[in-house]
Amino acid sequence: MAKNLEISMLMDFYGEMLTDKQKEVVSLYYNEDLSLAEIAQIAQITRQGVRDSIKRGEATLLDMEERLGLAKKFRQMEEELSHIIACAREIAFQAEEMPRSQPLIEQAKEIERIAERLME
Repeated sequence: MAKNLEISMLMDFYGEMLTDKQKEVVSLYYNEDLSLAEIAQIAQITRQGVRDSIKRGEATLLDMEERLGLAKKFRQMEEELSHIIACAREIAFQAEEMPRSQPLIEQAKEIERIAERLME
């Protein structure tokens, strides 16, 4: 299951590097969860042709990720932004107990808003 999600994510980053046929077949297999036989019928190729196209597509996507690491960097950025949001919320929460802390609370909430926008 994790590999399915990984390939789907890699398609978002590197899908344009695949041939049109590979892109179609890999998308149908991973995103639409169709069987090899179903894809073969749609693409009008043999089941073996579908399998070969999927394997070549996977290899291309994994190679691109190994070389460029964009998906890994994206996941790391999401994790760090989540941490920033949690910290900003904690600062705002703690600041509510302090006198004259409204500017600090507003800044913490602004940090939270910016980080949430970046995660969209």
